[in-house]
Amino acid sequence: RSRLRGQLWHARISRPPSGEETDLKHRSLEIIRDEHSSLAAMLQSMRMLVDRGPGDDPKNFFDVLRAMLFYIDEFPERLHHPKETELLFPRVAAAAPEVGVAIARLDRDHEYTEKAVRDIQHLLMAWEYMGESRRQAFVDGFTRYVNLYLAHMQLEEQEVLPAAEKHLTEADWKLLDAEFEKNCDPLTGKYKPDPAYEALFTRIVMNAPAPIGLGGG
Repeated sequence: RSRLRGQLWHARISRPPSGEETDLKHRSLEIIRDEHSSLAAMLQSMRMLVDRGPGDDPKNFFDVLRAMLFYIDEFPERLHHPKETELLFPRVAAAAPEVGVAIARLDRDHEYTEKAVRDIQHLLMAWEYMGESRRQAFVDGFTRYVNLYLAHMQLEEQEVLPAAEKHLTEADWKLLDAEFEKNCDPLTGKYKPDPAYEALFTRIVMNAPAPIGLGGG
Protein backbone atom coordinates (compact mmCIF):
# COMPACT_ATOMS: atom_id res chain seq x y z
CA ARG A 1 0.00 0.00 0.00
CA SER A 2 2.91 2.34 0.80
CA ARG A 3 4.37 1.75 -2.66
CA LEU A 4 1.00 2.50 -4.27
CA ARG A 5 0.75 5.79 -2.38
CA GLY A 6 4.20 6.79 -3.57
CA GLN A 7 3.36 5.98 -7.19
CA LEU A 8 0.13 7.94 -6.95
CA TRP A 9 1.79 11.01 -5.47
CA HIS A 10 4.52 11.00 -8.12
CA ALA A 11 2.14 10.49 -11.04
CA ARG A 12 -0.47 13.03 -10.03
CA ILE A 13 1.64 15.78 -8.50
CA SER A 14 4.48 16.02 -11.00
CA ARG A 15 3.43 19.15 -12.90
CA PRO A 16 3.41 22.79 -11.82
CA PRO A 17 0.01 24.52 -11.55
CA SER A 18 0.49 26.15 -14.94
CA GLY A 19 0.75 22.74 -16.61
CA GLU A 20 3.98 23.81 -18.32
CA GLU A 21 7.11 21.67 -18.32
CA THR A 22 10.25 23.57 -17.32
CA ASP A 23 13.86 22.38 -17.20
CA LEU A 24 15.14 23.89 -13.99
CA LYS A 25 18.85 24.14 -13.34
CA HIS A 26 18.67 24.66 -9.60
CA ARG A 27 17.39 22.17 -7.04
CA SER A 28 15.59 24.78 -4.96
CA LEU A 29 13.48 25.88 -7.95
CA GLU A 30 12.55 22.28 -8.65
CA ILE A 31 11.52 21.82 -5.01
CA ILE A 32 9.45 25.02 -5.02
CA ARG A 33 7.59 23.96 -8.17
CA ASP A 34 7.06 20.43 -6.84
CA GLU A 35 5.63 21.84 -3.61
CA HIS A 36 3.40 24.25 -5.52
CA SER A 37 2.10 21.33 -7.57
CA SER A 38 1.36 19.21 -4.51
CA LEU A 39 -0.46 22.12 -2.88
CA ALA A 40 -2.46 22.85 -6.05
CA ALA A 41 -3.51 19.20 -6.13
CA MET A 42 -4.45 19.35 -2.45
CA LEU A 43 -6.55 22.47 -3.00
CA GLN A 44 -8.26 20.92 -6.01
CA SER A 45 -9.17 17.80 -4.03
CA MET A 46 -10.45 19.92 -1.16
CA ARG A 47 -12.58 21.99 -3.51
CA MET A 48 -14.11 18.80 -4.91
CA LEU A 49 -14.89 17.61 -1.39
CA VAL A 50 -16.47 20.91 -0.39
CA ASP A 51 -18.54 21.02 -3.58
CA ARG A 52 -19.91 17.53 -2.87
CA GLY A 53 -20.57 18.21 0.80
CA PRO A 54 -20.80 15.71 3.68
CA GLY A 55 -23.37 13.47 1.94
CA ASP A 56 -24.14 10.32 3.91
CA ASP A 57 -20.69 10.11 5.53
CA PRO A 58 -20.18 13.38 7.41
CA LYS A 59 -17.59 11.88 9.76
CA ASN A 60 -15.22 10.99 6.93
CA PHE A 61 -15.91 14.30 5.17
CA PHE A 62 -14.92 16.46 8.12
CA ASP A 63 -12.05 14.16 9.18
CA VAL A 64 -10.42 14.34 5.76
CA LEU A 65 -10.86 18.10 5.37
CA ARG A 66 -9.38 18.67 8.84
CA ALA A 67 -6.39 16.49 7.95
CA MET A 68 -5.85 18.37 4.68
CA LEU A 69 -6.02 21.78 6.37
CA PHE A 70 -3.63 20.57 9.05
CA TYR A 71 -1.20 19.45 6.32
CA ILE A 72 -1.33 22.92 4.72
CA ASP A 73 -0.64 24.55 8.08
CA GLU A 74 2.24 22.19 8.88
CA PHE A 75 4.06 22.10 5.53
CA PRO A 76 3.42 25.01 3.12
CA GLU A 77 2.77 27.58 5.84
CA ARG A 78 5.54 26.60 8.28
CA LEU A 79 8.26 25.25 5.95
CA HIS A 80 7.76 26.52 2.40
CA HIS A 81 6.63 30.11 2.91
CA PRO A 82 9.20 31.21 5.52
CA LYS A 83 12.07 30.13 3.29
CA GLU A 84 10.63 32.08 0.38
CA THR A 85 10.03 35.20 2.47
CA GLU A 86 13.29 35.09 4.44
CA LEU A 87 15.75 33.65 1.90
CA LEU A 88 14.51 33.70 -1.69
CA PHE A 89 12.47 36.88 -2.05
CA PRO A 90 15.00 39.34 -0.51
CA ARG A 91 17.72 38.07 -2.83
CA VAL A 92 15.51 38.33 -5.90
CA ALA A 93 14.27 41.80 -4.92
CA ALA A 94 17.85 43.03 -4.56
CA ALA A 95 19.03 41.49 -7.83
CA ALA A 96 15.90 42.24 -9.89
CA PRO A 97 14.07 45.37 -8.60
CA GLU A 98 11.61 45.15 -11.49
CA VAL A 99 9.80 42.29 -9.68
CA GLY A 100 9.69 44.15 -6.37
CA VAL A 101 5.96 44.86 -6.64
CA ALA A 102 5.21 41.17 -7.24
CA ILE A 103 7.39 40.16 -4.29
CA ALA A 104 5.66 42.67 -2.00
CA ARG A 105 2.31 41.15 -2.95
CA LEU A 106 3.59 37.61 -2.37
CA ASP A 107 4.86 38.57 1.08
CA ARG A 108 1.46 40.06 1.93
CA ASP A 109 -0.16 36.87 0.72
CA HIS A 110 2.06 34.84 3.06
CA GLU A 111 0.95 36.96 6.01
CA TYR A 112 -2.69 36.46 5.02
CA THR A 113 -2.58 32.71 4.37
CA GLU A 114 -0.74 31.91 7.61
CA LYS A 115 -3.67 33.29 9.61
CA ALA A 116 -6.36 32.34 7.10
CA VAL A 117 -5.66 28.59 7.21
CA ARG A 118 -6.34 28.59 10.96
CA ASP A 119 -9.44 30.73 10.54
CA ILE A 120 -10.71 28.24 7.97
CA GLN A 121 -10.05 25.35 10.34
CA HIS A 122 -12.23 27.15 12.88
CA LEU A 123 -14.96 27.74 10.28
CA LEU A 124 -14.88 24.05 9.40
CA MET A 125 -15.31 23.07 13.04
CA ALA A 126 -18.19 25.53 13.34
CA TRP A 127 -19.91 23.86 10.36
CA GLU A 128 -19.30 20.40 11.82
CA TYR A 129 -20.41 21.19 15.36
CA MET A 130 -23.04 23.89 14.80
CA GLY A 131 -24.64 22.52 11.68
CA GLU A 132 -25.82 23.72 8.29
CA SER A 133 -26.26 27.34 9.35
CA ARG A 134 -22.44 27.64 9.46
CA ARG A 135 -21.79 25.99 6.10
CA GLN A 136 -21.84 29.09 3.87
CA ALA A 137 -19.35 30.99 6.02
CA PHE A 138 -16.88 28.14 5.60
CA VAL A 139 -17.50 27.85 1.86
CA ASP A 140 -17.00 31.60 1.35
CA GLY A 141 -13.79 31.74 3.38
CA PHE A 142 -12.41 28.58 1.82
CA THR A 143 -13.16 29.78 -1.72
CA ARG A 144 -11.38 33.10 -1.13
CA TYR A 145 -8.41 31.24 0.30
CA VAL A 146 -8.11 28.79 -2.60
CA ASN A 147 -8.47 31.46 -5.27
CA LEU A 148 -5.83 33.65 -3.65
CA TYR A 149 -3.44 30.73 -3.20
CA LEU A 150 -3.67 29.62 -6.83
CA ALA A 151 -3.15 33.19 -8.06
CA HIS A 152 -0.24 33.54 -5.63
CA MET A 153 1.57 30.50 -7.00
CA GLN A 154 0.95 31.56 -10.59
CA LEU A 155 2.40 35.03 -9.95
CA GLU A 156 5.44 33.57 -8.25
CA GLU A 157 6.13 31.10 -11.05
CA GLN A 158 5.54 33.58 -13.87
CA GLU A 159 7.49 36.55 -12.49
CA VAL A 160 9.67 35.79 -9.49
CA LEU A 161 11.16 32.37 -10.26
CA PRO A 162 12.29 33.35 -13.79
CA ALA A 163 13.91 36.49 -12.35
CA ALA A 164 15.64 34.37 -9.72
CA GLU A 165 16.99 32.00 -12.33
CA LYS A 166 18.25 34.90 -14.42
CA HIS A 167 19.83 37.09 -11.74
CA LEU A 168 20.88 35.12 -8.65
CA THR A 169 24.48 34.07 -8.14
CA GLU A 170 25.89 30.59 -7.62
CA ALA A 171 26.50 31.50 -3.98
CA ASP A 172 22.78 32.37 -3.66
CA TRP A 173 21.80 29.04 -5.21
CA LYS A 174 24.13 27.06 -3.00
CA LEU A 175 22.45 28.48 0.10
CA LEU A 176 18.91 28.22 -1.29
CA ASP A 177 19.36 24.67 -2.55
CA ALA A 178 20.69 23.53 0.83
CA GLU A 179 17.80 25.12 2.73
CA PHE A 180 14.95 24.01 0.47
CA GLU A 181 16.28 20.44 0.33
CA LYS A 182 15.42 20.18 4.04
CA ASN A 183 11.68 20.51 3.33
CA CYS A 184 11.01 16.92 2.16
CA ASP A 185 7.25 17.34 1.61
CA PRO A 186 5.91 13.76 1.16
CA LEU A 187 3.00 14.88 -1.02
CA THR A 188 5.41 15.77 -3.81
CA GLY A 189 5.82 12.01 -4.25
CA LYS A 190 9.59 12.16 -3.78
CA TYR A 191 10.03 11.60 -0.06
CA LYS A 192 8.82 9.13 2.54
CA PRO A 193 6.72 10.73 5.26
CA ASP A 194 8.42 11.40 8.57
CA PRO A 195 7.16 8.59 10.86
CA ALA A 196 5.45 11.22 13.01
CA TYR A 197 3.31 12.21 10.01
CA GLU A 198 2.68 8.75 8.52
CA ALA A 199 -0.84 8.47 9.92
CA LEU A 200 -1.74 11.95 8.64
CA PHE A 201 -0.60 11.27 5.08
CA THR A 202 -2.17 7.82 5.04
CA ARG A 203 -5.50 9.34 6.10
CA ILE A 204 -5.32 11.98 3.37
CA VAL A 205 -4.23 9.70 0.54
CA MET A 206 -6.59 6.83 1.34
CA ASN A 207 -9.67 9.02 1.81
CA ALA A 208 -9.30 12.20 -0.25
CA PRO A 209 -10.42 12.25 -3.89
CA ALA A 210 -8.04 12.54 -6.84
CA PRO A 211 -5.76 14.24 -7.71
CA ILE A 212 -4.31 13.91 -4.20
CA GLY A 213 -5.70 10.59 -3.04
CA LEU A 214 -7.36 7.27 -3.74
CA GLY A 215 -10.72 7.91 -2.12
CA GLY A 216 -13.92 9.00 -3.73
CA GLY A 217 -14.42 11.77 -1.20
